Amino acid sequence: MNYKENYNLWKNYKDLDQSLKQELDTLDEKQIEEAFYQDLTFGTGGLRGIMGVGTNRVNIYTIRKATLGFARYLLKHNLTDGIAISYDNRKDSKRFAEEAAKVLAANHIKSYLFNALRPTPMLSFAVRYFKASGGIMITASHNPKQYNGYKAYDQTGAQVNPKTADLIIEEINSIKNPFEIKTADNDLIQKVDETFDDIYLNAIKDIKINDEVKKVKIVYSPLHGTGGPIIPQFLMDQGYEVHPYTPQMIVDPNFSNTKSSNPEDHEAYENTIAFAKDIDADIVMVTDPDADRLGIAVKHDGTYELITGNQTASVELYYLLSQRMKYNLLPPNGHVYTTNVTTKLIEVIARSFELDVITTLTGFKFIGEKAEMYQDTNPYIFGCEESYGSLISDVVRDKDAVQAVYMLAEIANHLKLQGKTIMDYLNEIYETYGAYYEYTHAISLKGIEGSKKIQEIMSFFRENPPKLEDKHLLGYDDVLKSIRVEDGIKSHLDLPKSNVLKYIFEDDTWIVFRPSGTEPKIKIYYGTKQKTLEEAKAYLQTIDKQIMKIIDEI
Repeated sequence: MNYKENYNLWKNYKDLDQSLKQELDTLDEKQIEEAFYQDLTFGTGGLRGIMGVGTNRVNIYTIRKATLGFARYLLKHNLTDGIAISYDNRKDSKRFAEEAAKVLAANHIKSYLFNALRPTPMLSFAVRYFKASGGIMITASHNPKQYNGYKAYDQTGAQVNPKTADLIIEEINSIKNPFEIKTADNDLIQKVDETFDDIYLNAIKDIKINDEVKKVKIVYSPLHGTGGPIIPQFLMDQGYEVHPYTPQMIVDPNFSNTKSSNPEDHEAYENTIAFAKDIDADIVMVTDPDADRLGIAVKHDGTYELITGNQTASVELYYLLSQRMKYNLLPPNGHVYTTNVTTKLIEVIARSFELDVITTLTGFKFIGEKAEMYQDTNPYIFGCEESYGSLISDVVRDKDAVQAVYMLAEIANHLKLQGKTIMDYLNEIYETYGAYYEYTHAISLKGIEGSKKIQEIMSFFRENPPKLEDKHLLGYDDVLKSIRVEDGIKSHLDLPKSNVLKYIFEDDTWIVFRPSGTEPKIKIYYGTKQKTLEEAKAYLQTIDKQIMKIIDEI
């Protein structure tokens, strides 16, 4: 159906949810087209979009439709061992989770429904713990408050891969009328209470390496989200001095006490850093609303330095490998997992410990898929991506900020006992391996016109590889076409097809162009290795200006 037909179907439905009906009556023609011109689709994080009325919005009807499609996929493939369901702090997240459970119940599928908001990694863990056939997480992760979403998980605890997502989408697209979807509230909906917290937390305690006297002082914020009920008390129980930032501990869909719900944004730290200064804390830890991403700020030379996701992952990996080797706990044939937009420093560190490195596309579902593939032959060691996500123990098959907080608390404490900070440690890593630095420039391009602009940018660079004055282009990956070109010679690229371009230059310099799978953005990733961190930062700023000038002229 075109957007007008979709609109009329919704307009004429007499039992439409009252709040959605009121919104529908206020839409102008442009807003109607935006709300109905397409159905929401699965991206790297599942289904995600602005909440509101319409087929292109997140509401009870699109949630029911997605769940019915998921249910039909499960039944068709005889995956009938139940679905774990959790949710975050966003508006209507709990209601959406309950609606999903009711759709499953109407299709005779059991669900394990958390009775209070809980982190995404706990949902992934629950899928494996209950030996369920999959999972659903109602969240928009780090997106602004207007967004909500739906992450679908398979029986391994990882987000569904593209092949499975396509099969689910086929089922979803076969549902023509979202208002005819049946729901049921019965005994197939089993509640998961707070006693499950200890089961999860006991499983991740095993990542601890050094159990030392606790001296580090920690400020923590969940940014109004799911980390609040779990993380501070867990750290305190392990003996850490934790100071939760109370205004952001409140479960709040409006994110009233923070300028950003994204730990990648500097403004997300303004209040917690001010609080840290007041109490002279050593480290600030901030998790996103569904507690799969962690950002930190470290007190160093009297100021609080923000650490990027690439830097945090590098610190975690080096500490894990060096300390496990020290105690003879490092298996010789283990795997480290990274993505094609993550710092090359991860690969360099891992190979220095003679470990194999598996590189995937962006999205932890790809890391989870590979970890499952190799679980019987190659022990899982560590996985990460540049966007502030990492995973230490694969009892979870998604990025896990609870684990990251726990490990970074240990690292910060271990270093403080030596009179060092994480910044000192990071500088030691750079001295050993070189000054690797990365930068991401995200360009927001909303709506239909924005989508067209993103495609124009990708088409331009696909036909016109970027040129750097002082760096020779060694090769490039066109992931959509599954080709790698090195020195003019084409070969097959063994990655799932995706609209991603990566250009590789001399001196470990690279550029990646990638439309976001979950937001109306195109992201340009840059990486380089220079003699010093300052030189690396300055060089990437120069490259970015060149690329932005080209984009402005497209």
